[in-house]
This record gives sequence, C-alpha cells and structure tokens, in this order.
Amino acid sequence: MADVHSSLVVDNTMGAAYIGVLCAGMLYGVSCVQTWFYFNRYPKDVWYIKVLVTATWAFDTVHQILISHTVYRYVITNYNNPEILSRMVWSILLEVLFNGFIGLLVQGFLTLRVWRLSNKNIPLTVTVAAVVLAEFGCSVAFAIQSMQLHTWIELGKLKGLSMTVNALGVVADVLIVAALFFFLHRSRTGFKKSDTMISRLILFTVSTGLLTTICAIASLVSILIWGKTLIYVAFYFSLGRLYSNSLLATLNARRAIRGLGEDSDELSFSLQSLSKFGQRPFTDSNRPTNLSIKIDTIHEYVRDQCTGDPQVRTCPIHCDQI
Repeated sequence: MADVHSSLVVDNTMGAAYIGVLCAGMLYGVSCVQTWFYFNRYPKDVWYIKVLVTATWAFDTVHQILISHTVYRYVITNYNNPEILSRMVWSILLEVLFNGFIGLLVQGFLTLRVWRLSNKNIPLTVTVAAVVLAEFGCSVAFAIQSMQLHTWIELGKLKGLSMTVNALGVVADVLIVAALFFFLHRSRTGFKKSDTMISRLILFTVSTGLLTTICAIASLVSILIWGKTLIYVAFYFSLGRLYSNSLLATLNARRAIRGLGEDSDELSFSLQSLSKFGQRPFTDSNRPTNLSIKIDTIHEYVRDQCTGDPQVRTCPIHCDQI
C-alpha cells in the first residue's frame, strides 16, 4: 500500500518535473548562446575566466542530460507502468551533485568579487565563503546518501538535508548581493558618467542575484508545503541554469557597462585643469580632493584590462569584478 501511494504521488506531480525540465532546457539554450557569445567577443580574457566559463557550461550540459533522462525514464520508457514510479532513478539523485558544482563555481566567483570590492575584507569574505562551501558540502552529502536509497519513501529521510541545501543557497545569495550592493554604492564618486556605470552595475548585480534567490526560496517553500511531491524539482532543476546564466550575462555585459564611462578622461582632465588655477572643483568641503585621480584610474583599468591588454597585470575593476 505504501508503494502504491508513493506511485500515485509521483505520478500526480511528474508534470511539475516535466515543466522543470522544459524551463531548464530553454535556459540551457540561452546559456549556450551566451557561452558562444563570450568566447567570440572576449577571446583575450585571462585563462582562468575561460576555464570558469567552460567548466560551468560543461556542468550545465551534464545536468541537463541527467534531468532529461529522469523525465524520459518515467514518462516515456515506463509509460503506464505505475510500479516503476515508486522507485527512484539514479539520474535525479546525481543531478543534485552537478547543481552543487555549478553553484560552487558561480558563487565562488561572486565571493571573489566581494573580496576585491571590499578591499580584501577577510571576515566578510570568510563568512560568505563558509556558507558557499557549506551549501556545496550538503549537496555532496545528499547525493552520496541518496544514491544508497531505492524508493521515494526512503528519500523522505533526507528531507532535512534537502531543505538545508536550499536554505544555505538563499543565505549565500543574500549575503553576496547585499555585500556587492553596499560596496558598489559606497564607491559612487559624484560624477555622472562614473555614477551611471556604478548604478548599472548595482542594478545588474541585484537583478541577477534576485532570480537565483527567488528560485531557491520557491524550492525551499515547495519542500515545506508539498514535501511528498516533486513540485520542488520544477524550481530546483532551473536553479543551476539561473546561476550559469547570471555568470555569463555578467561577463558579457562588461563592454556595454564600460561604455558608460568612456568620457571620464575628458572629465578628469577638466578637473585637473581647474586645480592648476587653484580652483576647487567642488563646493562641498566633504568631497575628497583626490577624486579626479580615482576616476582616471578606474577608466584606464577598465579600458586596458577588459580589452585584454597583456601589459596590465592588476585591475580593481577587472572582468571578474563586474
């Protein structure tokens, strides 16, 4: 009787898994286009960024294959076979591991941005990194333990661990977005061009981080309310794809965002010219006097390093900063 009940539960919610695979598939198509666009437009990027993009796309591909195999096995191969519905297929368990790999790569990349934008704030960076690693560790633990189970009823024993993975994902996303928002907002200069660029960075950071946060919350809430169904996988299947697309969108938007500050040389020159005549460029005494130097530096770094100039070795707003 328990197996029959389990079969009915899975059967009635397999549609949610099917929708999740369709959504993940569409997002996978977008990530493929973005990956092609990245390598076509940024061929001179540093090697570790290229490795990051390649690894993310590879894990994305494996994950899409696994979840497609899961739905195909239940819906097509075993169509009208209720007995198989009580048993778990190995691919739906293994996909958790690859989702964890994708999250680790993308959130690790964002943690590095927090470290650099915060002027190497060790306590903050360690806190964010600890949450990210804890999330990945729980994903690995879930995958290992679940592979030893056979039925959906047995999988219910790991509900707490599954909720922990989603909860840690939410916490990590919120910490990263909040930290990036704070440090980017604090770096405003008061000049229109540079502030426009920073505002665009803030909007981009918040919007991409918000999508993954909402998806992780939806998956967590689904487990809490409909824990005996597969509704939560409709969100969890797409979570890794949202991470990869947010990474690729951030990298591919660099030139557009950089273009917002292209006139900062002219602005900086005007300020330096005024200084030669002993005039203060600001009436507000609270403004720092070395602001023109800061804008000059930001502009030159973004122009040289993000176009792949090998002569520039360090850059506070490098491609892994934006």
